[in-house]
Amino acid sequence: MNIGLVAHDAKKVLMQNFCIAYRGILCRHELYATGTTGRLIEEVANLNVHKFLAGHLGGEQQMGAQIEHNQMDLVIFLRDPLQPKKHEPDAYNMVTLCDMHNIPIATNLATAELLIKSVERGDLEWREMYK
Repeated sequence: MNIGLVAHDAKKVLMQNFCIAYRGILCRHELYATGTTGRLIEEVANLNVHKFLAGHLGGEQQMGAQIEHNQMDLVIFLRDPLQPKKHEPDAYNMVTLCDMHNIPIATNLATAELLIKSVERGDLEWREMYK
């Protein structure tokens, strides 16, 4: 599965900890992330991550293009709802694209954990048929 990982600045440490905790599951999949988030994940979790540009430099748009072309199977986007960014429309667009293309997306830790455990159980294998 192709798993997209995005985290706003205030959630980057949380994303790192998530990736450390679920490294055993994540290492069996292709990981994609916006630039800074991907670099931080690689540093602490020893995972290989395909990195797009930093989110504010177009990384969220690149992730959106992957979603639009049905090349993501799952997106974990730990966003900070209390600190809106100037590129917030790109983030909102990413969520909208996931909804349009039936791609599961988690925007908080609780949902991210549910989705990653679903991946481990094989509950998302329907994505292979959907492609």
